[in-house]
Amino acid sequence: MHPAGMACLNQALGSLDRVDKILKITGFVASAPGFNQQPKVMDAASELLVQVFGEAGRHARSAVGVAELPRNAAVEIELIVALR
Repeated sequence: MHPAGMACLNQALGSLDRVDKILKITGFVASAPGFNQQPKVMDAASELLVQVFGEAGRHARSAVGVAELPRNAAVEIELIVALR
């Protein structure tokens, strides 16, 4: 997850302190035919969430390869978050 993604989460919640647990992330990875390393692409996002939230950042995860993403993005990440 890019730090800008954390900024978006912080803005939406008003504070990252409101996060009780990261429940699940889904990563959509723009992929060429034959590319099957989507989980590896998502590792950085998973690692960042654990660095920021500790054990509360451990989560279930899906990584899906897609032909294209909006605005020519390489990766799109969806979070399901439990709040305090």
